[in-house]
Amino acid sequence: MKLSPLDEYPIHQTHAPVTWPATSDRNFYDRSYFNVLDREGRFMALTGIGYYPRLGVKDAYFVVRRGDTQTAVHLSDAIDDDRLHPNVGGYALEVIEPLQELRLTLAPTEGIAADLTWRGLFPAAMEEPHSMLTDRRVTLQASRFAQLGSWEGWIEVDDERLEVTHSSSVAARDRSWGIRPVGEADAPGRPDTAFRGMWWLYLPLAFDDYQLFLILQEDPDGHRSLYDCTRRWRDGRVEQLDGVRVDVDYRVGTRIPTGVHVEFMNRAGDRFRLDVESRLYAPIAFGSGYGGDSSWAHGSWKGEGFTERVSFDLTDPDVMAGAAFSLIDHVGHAVCTEADGTTREGAGLFEHGVIGPHHPSGFTDWTDGAGSGSDSGSVSGSGSQNGAQE
Repeated sequence: MKLSPLDEYPIHQTHAPVTWPATSDRNFYDRSYFNVLDREGRFMALTGIGYYPRLGVKDAYFVVRRGDTQTAVHLSDAIDDDRLHPNVGGYALEVIEPLQELRLTLAPTEGIAADLTWRGLFPAAMEEPHSMLTDRRVTLQASRFAQLGSWEGWIEVDDERLEVTHSSSVAARDRSWGIRPVGEADAPGRPDTAFRGMWWLYLPLAFDDYQLFLILQEDPDGHRSLYDCTRRWRDGRVEQLDGVRVDVDYRVGTRIPTGVHVEFMNRAGDRFRLDVESRLYAPIAFGSGYGGDSSWAHGSWKGEGFTERVSFDLTDPDVMAGAAFSLIDHVGHAVCTEADGTTREGAGLFEHGVIGPHHPSGFTDWTDGAGSGSDSGSVSGSGSQNGAQE
């Protein structure tokens, strides 16, 4: 066990040095995710940095969608013990004020560069712990906090500069740590068919007076394995919302949403409605290293000082066929209509994906798309669950 600068501070949670995870599971990870969402939908970026102590790897990615092209740069290196200054190659994350202000820089790497300063619009919020199990092992067991904010700075792709301002951007970020599949795949042993598919919706949205978080995960039959829904007001109030019903609009023949409509109920029994439209989208399996990404996987050992660039043509049907196996992040424009008819406009991340069957939405196998006149896009979840946490 090696000491690190962090061991000077009274922050230990186990008998081991801070950089030594309490679990020996190879899939332990510690990661930051950010997006840069242009409110008008002219471009968007997804980026993050992760540390994988049991694999000896740290890596980062920066993905930009502009026009019909999605371009990613990947960086990977051997892990080090200085966690106070997260960095991989030319990618660096500086914490200026914890939970409020950060600076993210990417020195010119494979034609992409950035210098962005994050400012939180609301306090960071812990989400419900997330777990997924098979008959044999824990596949996901993580904690995460999220926050709405905005950016100031610029992104460059092949000498084209994209200006980012606090007024033109909105952003959702999260910090998560725990166990999830990372690195090269384990030897499978006897085939495990426990995963039958998942339906996912994540809406972190910023309004003038509050930030709203909705997380839903359902199995193919519509059972909610994860539910968390709160409205967090500037004055500190946290309002838990129940009775959530969801209706997703899809492009015909695909699983790519164009919008989502959500009904909520507060503790007083008043119902209100959220309508979110997509102004631009980026499949996260196209270059960001998340599930289904054919270009790379988080935590994979690529050698020291590794960088590469990959691009995806979003007009190519063969490329877009992979979108059916990806969560998709959108620049979301939102309108919230209260029970008394009052409306508020907001913006943020609209993340959705249907991987495999989801019978309440009319998807019966792994590849079918929404069809005109079909049940696809119907209410997700029966509503009879009344948003009960399960």
